[in-house]
Amino acid sequence: MTGAPLRILIVDDEAPARRRLHQLLDDCGEVLPLTVVGEAGTGREALELLHAVDADLVLTDIHMPDMDGLELARHLLKLPEPPVVIFTTAYQQHAVDAFEVRAVDYLVKPVRLPRLLTALHKLPRLKPLSAAALDEMPANARRFLSIVERARVILVPIEDVVYLKAELKYITIRTVAREYLLEESLTRLEEEFGARFVRVHRNCLVARDFIRGFERRVSDDGDGHWEVLLRDVPESLPVSRRQQSVVREIGRVA
Repeated sequence: MTGAPLRILIVDDEAPARRRLHQLLDDCGEVLPLTVVGEAGTGREALELLHAVDADLVLTDIHMPDMDGLELARHLLKLPEPPVVIFTTAYQQHAVDAFEVRAVDYLVKPVRLPRLLTALHKLPRLKPLSAAALDEMPANARRFLSIVERARVILVPIEDVVYLKAELKYITIRTVAREYLLEESLTRLEEEFGARFVRVHRNCLVARDFIRGFERRVSDDGDGHWEVLLRDVPESLPVSRRQQSVVREIGRVA
C-alpha cells in the first residue's frame, strides 16, 4: 500500500481493548503507512468525531451498551464519504457465520497482529457496507434514527419519537422538541419497532408511550371518527376506519 497513510478510527466501549488495537496498529505501521485519527468509546462519540476528522476505516466493536457496531455502521452510511467498517467481536466461530456469508470483515478478539495485517491489506478491495447487507445481518432494533442536516448526521433517540408519519417520499419524525425528515420506509420501520409503535393510519405510526387517549370527533357533514390524543404535543391524529381496533386495544378514551 502506498500513498497517503490509511486513516483509522477505533471504536470500543472498553479502554483496554482500544489500547490493544492502538498498539497493534502501531506495529502494523512498520509495514503499512497508517495513522489512528481518533478513538471513541461509544457509537455517538464516533459519529461526532467523524464530523471533525476523516477516516478511511472504522474498527468497531459489535457489542456496546449505547449503540452496537452494526447500528453504528448504518449511521455511517449517511456520511458524505462513508468509511469502510471492520468489526471486532468476542463471538465464537459458529456465531460469526453470518459475517462470512455476507463477506463482512471481522476480527475475533483478542485480535492478533497477523490477522489485523491481513484485514488491512484487503482494505483497497473493500467498500463501505451497503444498507442491504446490514439489513440481512442478525441485529437488534436500532436505538436511534439518523437524519442528515447541513452535511451533519443527527441522531434521534427512538425513545424520543412521538410519531412517524409518511408524507410523499419522506417520513416526518415528531419529537416533543421538533420535527425531522427521514428517507426510509414506514413499513420497514413498523417491522423493526412494532413493539414500540402502533399503526393508527396507513401513513402513521404512534409511540404507545405517547398516547394520552382517544377522542370521538364528528365532522361538519356528520361523519364520525376517532383521533388519538398525544402527550406533550398539541396535535391529535386521525385514526383510520381500518385501524380503529387500536382504540379498543389501548383503551384510553378521553
